[in-house]
Amino acid sequence: MRSYLPINIDDLLRNRGVESERVEFKATWDPVTVGPQVIRTLCAYANDLHNLNGGYIVIGVAEEGGHAALPPKGLTAESLEDAQKWIRGHCNRIDPPCQPLFSPETVDGRLILVIWMPASDTRPHRAPAGRGRQTLDYWGRIGCETVNTGTGNLLARLLEQTARVPWDDRTGPKAAAVEDLRENKVREYLHDVGSSLAREHDPREIYRRLRLVRRQNGHEVPRNIALLFFTHDPVSWFRGARIEVVHFTADAAGDVQEERVFSGSIPDQVRDCLNYLGNLSAHHLEKQRLASQVRGWVSYPLPALREILVNAVYHRGYDADQAEPIKIYLYPGRIEIISYPGPVDGIEPAHLTEGGSVPPVPARNRRIGEFLKDLKLAEGRLTGIPRVFQSMRRNESPQPVFDFDENRSYFRATLPAHPEYAALSAMQDAAHLRVLGQNEEAVRRVETAWVRNKKSPILAAEVIQARIHDGDIDRAEAAFDEFESQGSVHGHAHVRNRMIEALINAGDTQRAQALLNVKSPASGGGAGGN
Repeated sequence: MRSYLPINIDDLLRNRGVESERVEFKATWDPVTVGPQVIRTLCAYANDLHNLNGGYIVIGVAEEGGHAALPPKGLTAESLEDAQKWIRGHCNRIDPPCQPLFSPETVDGRLILVIWMPASDTRPHRAPAGRGRQTLDYWGRIGCETVNTGTGNLLARLLEQTARVPWDDRTGPKAAAVEDLRENKVREYLHDVGSSLAREHDPREIYRRLRLVRRQNGHEVPRNIALLFFTHDPVSWFRGARIEVVHFTADAAGDVQEERVFSGSIPDQVRDCLNYLGNLSAHHLEKQRLASQVRGWVSYPLPALREILVNAVYHRGYDADQAEPIKIYLYPGRIEIISYPGPVDGIEPAHLTEGGSVPPVPARNRRIGEFLKDLKLAEGRLTGIPRVFQSMRRNESPQPVFDFDENRSYFRATLPAHPEYAALSAMQDAAHLRVLGQNEEAVRRVETAWVRNKKSPILAAEVIQARIHDGDIDRAEAAFDEFESQGSVHGHAHVRNRMIEALINAGDTQRAQALLNVKSPASGGGAGGN
């Protein structure tokens, strides 16, 4: 049996990469009860209120708790055929008419019918309100429910949203042709997502099934999504379709250490940039003195980096007015990822805080999001921001910060480095400055980093040593006392020993001996016992 699904059937049934609101299950088929429900839901998917690119109806599979109940109940061959004929005929009652794609599938030896209705280019649509009723109403999806959107605010939202086709689903620039699409990239995508459509021999038929092309003036032309995902160089058509990474040696005023540009298809950009950032992220494991566990951290947790980068690729603008690329700035203590323009209306700063709830506003790029999710590069809708906070918290990193300007001209996500990594970066910068003979600037760099992170033992020890070296023992003791009161417990012994060593080198053996005789709060004994 031939499958026409653009995604893997197992992923669809298990809601992997496909939001539950885009899938509806029907245990059985009958034209009296199930039939009208299917038509209304297909109409709702075609209207695509939230710009998710339609959805799927699976007949022959029951639903339990919002998920498919497997193994499926299945359909007889006769009911499978009857369902397709009935639905195809009654879709002509949708105004204006629209037809879904039917894909009979075999799962666990049983027949099921998957119906895919992509978002329509001719929306909004209306469909009959129920069995035997001639009136037509507008329908939309709110969560996992198909609801009548024919009145009030819902109707206004539907008409406003459906009056325009999202940019990524529009026809590409006039200079672009179907021949610009790379068949090998399309087949690689189908292989990666596990779609049976990869077995289709005719590339043009694959392009139609994936809705990568659109008929215009008697011939087929590529959509913007096709040019972004399945050509070698999307920048040829969209100047901003790339990612630029700039690595600074210090803060914004510091020298540029390295610049990288990631181009090519959108999936290639995301993967290559993530590999680059992942290789820059330091990993640290440390055995605890008083515990059997190993303490570990990374400078930037990869799940957080992935979510932020994919979010920028997904929600940025790509049209001619947005020629700026995604920009990633790497500083010693943070990463900033900036995309243009800012978030769509309805997203406010309060939604982007820990515990905040992002409202289900329509997405800017429905096809980009769908393809990224199918490739497992993006998570389900509205889950990305909570995942970033969770990843940073588990890594014991400071909270991420999201901001945008009043005009929503940009969106910036800032990931602070793990405190220990930020400290190590400051120490490396200071060492580089000393090599250049800039000793005062080296001390200033360490002092500035310590003010931002007074829990760091290596920064506290360096500040103490520098102050004693300059003869300012009183300020060194003040720094030592601050670290003892609020610094990381596992670093108390290290800082105390560095303080004693610096005092001895400075010839102040009396203070050093006094400190040796003071009980260390970290060890429960004298400093000499550490």
